[in-house]
Amino acid sequence: MSLNAADGGLAAALVQWQRQHGRHDLPWQGTRDPYRVWLSEIMLQQTQVGTVLAYYARFLARFPSVAALAAAPLDDVLAGWSGLGYYSRARNLHRCAQVVVAQHGGVFPGDAAALATLPGIGRSTAAAVAAFCFGQRCAILDGNVKRVLTRVLGFDADLAEARHEQALWALAERLVPERDVAAYTQGLMDLGATLCARRQPSCDACPLAPGCVARAQGRPEDYPVKVRRLKRGQRHHHLLWLRQGEKVWLVQRPASGVWAGLWTFPEFDDAAELQAFGSAWPGRPLAVPPIKHVLTHLDLWLSPMVWDLPGSLDRLAQSAIDSALPEGRWWPVDQALALGLPAPIRRWLGSALVA
Repeated sequence: MSLNAADGGLAAALVQWQRQHGRHDLPWQGTRDPYRVWLSEIMLQQTQVGTVLAYYARFLARFPSVAALAAAPLDDVLAGWSGLGYYSRARNLHRCAQVVVAQHGGVFPGDAAALATLPGIGRSTAAAVAAFCFGQRCAILDGNVKRVLTRVLGFDADLAEARHEQALWALAERLVPERDVAAYTQGLMDLGATLCARRQPSCDACPLAPGCVARAQGRPEDYPVKVRRLKRGQRHHHLLWLRQGEKVWLVQRPASGVWAGLWTFPEFDDAAELQAFGSAWPGRPLAVPPIKHVLTHLDLWLSPMVWDLPGSLDRLAQSAIDSALPEGRWWPVDQALALGLPAPIRRWLGSALVA
């Protein structure tokens, strides 16, 4: 099989494979609605399809249109996103919806270049929306597609360098066929998500195997090449899980940084500071074993201290405790679980320890 973009060999093989073996039953397929396609593309960034499936329908039921999303409070959007992680996506989603409504009359632009100017929409996402919804001839280059193309083409330049990333973009653009752009684009996504896996790819079933350079070399797992690695950081957080009957005290995180805008337990520098903070309170603290919560380039070690206050305190005692706490509020646990919460906080609140 020739991989020359001019003769269309790669594109033809990929389109034929996608139509016969690709994915056709995902809920965001079979539509040219930019809102639904855009939402799926944002959700699928850094998140597996199986996880997204559980959120996509619920999110659409809550925010059925770009206008509904734009009009919703950010807290509601974060609550609908809670558990998907990478919460900057949800904040950008909200901002983008507001821009589409305010500046484009609630209609997504039909051009990839214009789409890429919207908040949170990068070049690849813009191209996916433009290809699937408007039939525009443009290339996508998400993580799965990079893996497919670098293997097939034997592209071994270091993608940590911007010039090499741009060179791969240029190759990707040349490979896009004149026709069947949507099937070709979906085929690249499907191949990267299924057969052309990061580890132990299923080369024998791949439609591009006859011309794949990486397969011929016998080392597909060496692609793509990305030499520079960000050093992982570590942070330790000591959290106050303060309960009173069926209520829990939560604080809202700042608008920037880790878990921006989400509701969580008050945070302290160390266990000694946390214990000293409530030393005059009634009740006895209980240390919960710490857990490690893994973010993209950061490991968070979370050590909560459960503190149960008596269900009823006299007014002065209650007021003294409430005024000493970091700014926040008491939430009934069932209502708290409807907020935008970091995944570990949600798990703890829903655990048997609440009983």
